[in-house]
Amino acid sequence: MKFTDDVEAIDSLKDVFASLKQEIHKRVIGQDAIIDDVLLSIFSKGHCLLVGVPGLAKTLLVTTMAQVLGLKNNRIQFTPDLMPSDIIGSEILNSERQFQFIPGPLFTNFLLADEINRTPPKTQAALLEAMQEYAVTAAGKRYALDAPFFVLATQNPIEQEGTYPLPEAQLDRFMFNVTLDYPSVEEEIAIVRATTGANVCEVSSVISAEDIIAYQQVIRKMPVNDSVIRFAVELVTKTRKEKTTSSYAKEYLSWGAGPRASQYLIVGAKAHAAIHGKYSPDVEDVKAVALPILRHRIVKNYKAEAEGISVDDIIHKLIVE
Repeated sequence: MKFTDDVEAIDSLKDVFASLKQEIHKRVIGQDAIIDDVLLSIFSKGHCLLVGVPGLAKTLLVTTMAQVLGLKNNRIQFTPDLMPSDIIGSEILNSERQFQFIPGPLFTNFLLADEINRTPPKTQAALLEAMQEYAVTAAGKRYALDAPFFVLATQNPIEQEGTYPLPEAQLDRFMFNVTLDYPSVEEEIAIVRATTGANVCEVSSVISAEDIIAYQQVIRKMPVNDSVIRFAVELVTKTRKEKTTSSYAKEYLSWGAGPRASQYLIVGAKAHAAIHGKYSPDVEDVKAVALPILRHRIVKNYKAEAEGISVDDIIHKLIVE
C-alpha cells in the first residue's frame, strides 16, 4: 500500500482499523475493548500480555486476527518441561553430515504464547529476548525474525500451582497488559448460538504484513506536543514512591513504573490518535492507553491489599489527580 504522505496514511488507517474490527467480529463476539488493545499493540510495534480464565476465545482471537492481518501465526503451549530449543529451534546433522538449523515455532509473524507462566524462567527468557531483539541466537549464530513480529502471551489468573510467574523486569517487556473478562449474558447467548451449529464463518484478509510495517513507521513519525510528553512522564513519575507528589501513591504503592512506561505511553497514544483520525496525540490519548500500559508495571503494598484497592483503582486515581 503506497501513500503520498503521512496524512493520507493516517486517514486510511482509521478506515482500515474499522474494517479489521468488522472482519474479526464475524468470528469473535464481544470483547471489543480487547480487540482494540491488541490491534493497538500491533500497530505500535509492541507485545501484549492477556490475562484471562480458560475458554474466553484467546486462541480464536489470535488465529482470526492473523488471518485478517495477512500474517503467519503459530501457537506454543507452554509447559513445565518446555526448553528454549523447543521454541527457538535447533541444529541437526543432515544427510550431508553438516549441521543445519531447523527454525522453531518462534519464526512466525503472530505468536500465541499460551500460559507463559507455566514454563521455567529459562524458556521465558528465550521468548522475551526474541520480543526485545526481534532475533534469536542458536549455536552462536544470530537469526533475525520476520517482520512484523508480535507476541500475544496469556496467563491464567486462577491457577498458581506449578507456575513460574513472570518477574517485573520481564513483564516490563510487554507493552500492554490486557484483562479479559467474562462475556455478558447476551454475548454468551450469541456465542453459543454461533459456535454450536454446522456453519463456520470465513474471514478474509484486510491488509498485508507490508501494510502493517508501513503503518507502524507512520505512527512512529507522528509529531507530539511537549505538553503531552510532559503529562505522560509526570503520570509515570507519580507511581514512584520515592519521587511522587501524590499522597495516594505513597500510601498504596511499593514500586513504580520505569522509563519504558513513558515511552510506551507516547507510542500507544500515537497509535490511539491515528486510529481515530488525529494527526497528533493529545492528553486524552495518553489517558486512553494508560491502564493497560501501567497495570503490570506498578506494585501495590500490603495496605492496598488489605483495603481491597486494586492496581486499576490506583491508576484511575493518579490519572485524575
